[in-house]
Amino acid sequence: MFFQIISFLLDVVAGLLGGACLLRLYMQVQRIPFGNPVGRFIFALTDWIVLPLRKVLPSYRKWDTASIIAAYLIELAQFGLLWLLAGRSGGLLVPVLAVFGLVRLVISGLIGLVIVYAILSWVQADSPIADVIDRLCAPVLRPFRRMIPLIGGFDLSPLALLVVLQIAAIIVAHLQDAVIR
Repeated sequence: MFFQIISFLLDVVAGLLGGACLLRLYMQVQRIPFGNPVGRFIFALTDWIVLPLRKVLPSYRKWDTASIIAAYLIELAQFGLLWLLAGRSGGLLVPVLAVFGLVRLVISGLIGLVIVYAILSWVQADSPIADVIDRLCAPVLRPFRRMIPLIGGFDLSPLALLVVLQIAAIIVAHLQDAVIR
């Protein structure tokens, strides 16, 4: 029970901080200004780890390597602590598990964004956050919108993307289990 509680708490903290680092990266790639409430929140959560890393890790084209390495280091710390608490010897799998954790974080972050996008599209929210969510979801929804026409005025592309993301999550979980065994 103690291990499950600690695992849950670490997952929440690592998910929030690592997800914020990945969102910072994605917002920079999409050239979304950080002057909005979402951007300020992301900066407040990630500056402590991204800014020091930026001094030693240069950006690659429009990719902020410091943000992705920060997210990886957070996942690495989470899995390292869990590995130690479980009392396992030899931590050679921990870096690999951190990569799987990072991929799962990307998938769950996209799932969250798409769900929020769908809800905001139903209520016709007029806020800066709705605009940011729309700009973040548009690139990943675009291929689905090309393939799936509007049906009765409804855009089913978010639903299709959610199905694909869930399938990706299942595949990643099975790959991770295969690596652990």
